[in-house]
Amino acid sequence: MQRPLVPAVSAVLAVLALTACGGPEEHRDTERPSAPGGVTAQASSATSVHVMWRPATDDRAVTGYEVFQQGSRVKTVTGGRVMTDVDGLTPRTAYRFSVRARDAAGNLSVTSTAVPVTTPVDRPDDRTAPSRPTRPHGAVVSGHEVVLGWAPSSDDTAVTAYDIYQEDSRVHSVGGGETTARITRLRPGTVYTFTVRARDAAENSSPDSEAVDLTTPTAPGARPVTAPAALTATAVRGAVRLTWTPPVTGAPVREHQLYLDGKFATTIVWGGPPPTGTASYTFTVTDPPGTRYSVKLRARLPDGTWGGFSAQRTVVTR
Repeated sequence: MQRPLVPAVSAVLAVLALTACGGPEEHRDTERPSAPGGVTAQASSATSVHVMWRPATDDRAVTGYEVFQQGSRVKTVTGGRVMTDVDGLTPRTAYRFSVRARDAAGNLSVTSTAVPVTTPVDRPDDRTAPSRPTRPHGAVVSGHEVVLGWAPSSDDTAVTAYDIYQEDSRVHSVGGGETTARITRLRPGTVYTFTVRARDAAENSSPDSEAVDLTTPTAPGARPVTAPAALTATAVRGAVRLTWTPPVTGAPVREHQLYLDGKFATTIVWGGPPPTGTASYTFTVTDPPGTRYSVKLRARLPDGTWGGFSAQRTVVTR
């Protein structure tokens, strides 16, 4: 008796199906990302260097970057980051840093050109922080880019770096001789709050500068900016008082969400008709005097979605 031919036929059909679809080999990602460009290395202190670069490109997506010091890998960051700090360095020493990109398939780019940097002399007895940067200002370049500027700080030794913070996260650093910074990779139609701190070789940091609020223009065809405007936060004994202007939505804004230190805290709802001009709200605080809060708001829009966040304000309790 002959054996049934069904298994053999099934195997042939499976092979034909794989061949018709091109097979697994056709879908393998073998293209490497481009090399990161514009690599810079700035000595932020006697023992740390801030490395930055422009994003690499890939046919699918860049998933990570590797940072090399003298040819040895010292840091790995995710594909969404274009900067990192390398710590634990030796004062008054020359270094060279380079970067390469990686994709999800493990393809590696060519390593960027190495850039030199020399850490300054260590001053372990320096406990005096630089003065606060003054006259901060900014200009919007596009929906994805802004430029910041400030007056230089002073220090008993020397300012080695200026750190730029977007809300409470450091997003950029420049050398102590710089008084401008270009911030990229922003979102259109978004309110951003920036502050600047000066730093010296002993890692002493100044107080924050005054905040600079910048709103990037919306993308073509997108809805207007929906963030509350003119937010103020004032500490009173045992409480914080907020005032702001609700966004113009074509209908009364009946609800706002309050965020403290980046986390949702409460929803503000008026018992009667919502204010048509300046709104205000006071909330109680139980933390001891001197506690620092960061505050921001967003409004519920007529379609039920939440609008953009306001500028962030910082307040210290009394």
